[in-house]
Amino acid sequence: MFSRIALAKMIDHSILRPDATEDDVIRYCDEAMEYHFASVVVLPYWCQVAERRLRGSDVKVGTVIAYPLGAVPTQVKVYEARQAINAGATEIDVVVNLGAVKSHDYAAVQRDLEEVVTVSNLAGLTEDGDDISTKVIIEVGLTTREEQTRVCRIAKAVRADFIKTCTGRGPRGVAVQDVKHIRQAVGREMGVKAAGGIRTIEQATALINAGANRIGTSTGTAIVEAYDQSQGAVTEEVLR
Repeated sequence: MFSRIALAKMIDHSILRPDATEDDVIRYCDEAMEYHFASVVVLPYWCQVAERRLRGSDVKVGTVIAYPLGAVPTQVKVYEARQAINAGATEIDVVVNLGAVKSHDYAAVQRDLEEVVTVSNLAGLTEDGDDISTKVIIEVGLTTREEQTRVCRIAKAVRADFIKTCTGRGPRGVAVQDVKHIRQAVGREMGVKAAGGIRTIEQATALINAGANRIGTSTGTAIVEAYDQSQGAVTEEVLR
């Protein structure tokens, strides 16, 4: 059992709608500060807005790279990551090159991810730099278990921080079995972010109990409001 604040610190409050306005982004930032979420995840265009609004708070700025298909050259991903970090992002959710995964060109997948992770890690080494976390999105609805395992091993080898299940734009959302499989593939020392179609406290707690230690959702406030500490079935063991 743990507090609602502890649950909130596992939530990335995400606003990735293509029609989101500046007012929408500011509202999500304000909600994130009120509830003490881990981060607000915005499209790259809104990173500066989010950084200004969240400055001085305990909420991080997250963004997505090569979203939602992952099918851009590595140089473009690297440029996007640098631009996002310069705009204030400290959490980078990068979509794996799904075409390369489906072609089983795992050498290309590794080169691609390694360069993005290196950019993030180097940015965190500057004198006043924040630690930059990198999450690799594997889109469970488009990849097989074997492909997911291979990408998990690559992400772990290049020292990414998290595996993330879905973009929210794939053919389906996350399921408990997805998280269990990924947790088994990466072990206990790497983060697992469950995202895609998470709307209720029941979904969130089931995914946390399956091994997720971060939840990506656009309904973070409703989930935390619905959390009943006296009935929550989540244990401290799953927290990192």
